[in-house]
Amino acid sequence: MRIRIFWVLSVLCACCAALESATGGSDNEESRHTNNWAVLVSTSRFWFNYRHMANVLSMYRTVKRLGIPDSQIILMLSDDVACNPRNAFPGSVFNNADRAIDLYGDNIEVDYRGYEVTVENFLRLLTDRWGPEHPRSKRLLTDERSNIFIYMTGHGGDEFLKFQDSEEISAFDIADAFEQMAEKHRYNEIFFMIDTCQANTMYSKFYSPNILAVGSSELHESSYSHHSDTEIGVAVIDRFTYYNLEFLEGIEKDSQKTLQDLIDSYTFEDIHSNAGVRTDLFGRNLSDVLITDFFGNVQKVVVDNVEDDILYFTNNDETVKKPRPNTNFPSPKKNITRINTDIGTSLKSIQVGKTDSKAAAASLKAVLASAAFLSVLTYFWKF
Repeated sequence: MRIRIFWVLSVLCACCAALESATGGSDNEESRHTNNWAVLVSTSRFWFNYRHMANVLSMYRTVKRLGIPDSQIILMLSDDVACNPRNAFPGSVFNNADRAIDLYGDNIEVDYRGYEVTVENFLRLLTDRWGPEHPRSKRLLTDERSNIFIYMTGHGGDEFLKFQDSEEISAFDIADAFEQMAEKHRYNEIFFMIDTCQANTMYSKFYSPNILAVGSSELHESSYSHHSDTEIGVAVIDRFTYYNLEFLEGIEKDSQKTLQDLIDSYTFEDIHSNAGVRTDLFGRNLSDVLITDFFGNVQKVVVDNVEDDILYFTNNDETVKKPRPNTNFPSPKKNITRINTDIGTSLKSIQVGKTDSKAAAASLKAVLASAAFLSVLTYFWKF
């Protein structure tokens, strides 16, 4: 008899293992993230780099429009354009000659400005290496369920990006920072986008998992501005960023557009350089990755259909007046009856399908565990 029960339990465990392996690949089809963050960096300064600040503020406006709150956006820029004496429109920044949208409005929150925009602060931000005195609003408080969109723009070259015309960050620096983030479980997936000359060389040294990277230009290629405003007197946006924004302006919070759709929209005729993408480190097909997985912040709410919660007790006077009987030590026979009921309920709730595979797996595992427990309890009850 004991051998038979041991055999039954072994079969149940094998079924659980097989079910685990069969449903393990579903994570590659949909994101497992629960929150979104954005790190937006303009690494240049001075008036003639007006377009770099406009690039970053344009991305800032987009991610906020799609739902990412300021508390989950880190904005780094020189912030020396809006109030520059040369600005014909004081206190304003525009990304188009028609000046339809003022990017520098009342709702902007700059986290690092001026000389705070340094290589050291950027790397400390990614790796969260701060002292206890550093304010939480200036930290990247991510975890293993965070999807992070990182956008950088400025002047760069072969595997380097200049910061404020005084220092440089290399492709190796960013790659090693991402590896530290992976080791410390600081992200689920990263989408890295960079708009600068020879931008594609900046992600060539990445080696950490679940990172998708796109750049505006190949090795030995320049990245070009889109157009100038004659009254402002300088270029107001770069071509790569301009056409990304043109695509993103058609995206809403419930959009089903994917990152593959975004990348397919890149053309040499528009950008005037060869935009690149690196996908070998990324765990999902780009056709399965929604734009809102990185640019939005749509939360998935799970509701437990439980009657005996606090609202039930509050609204049901009889339940409040009459204390519940002590059920901490039920008899074995009552235990068996309840387990049988739970098994029947779980079996009815299982729905096998692509989107419900995880729920089905969890339900079936609960059934198998209950059955195993019931077998053991029945065996010992006989004695």
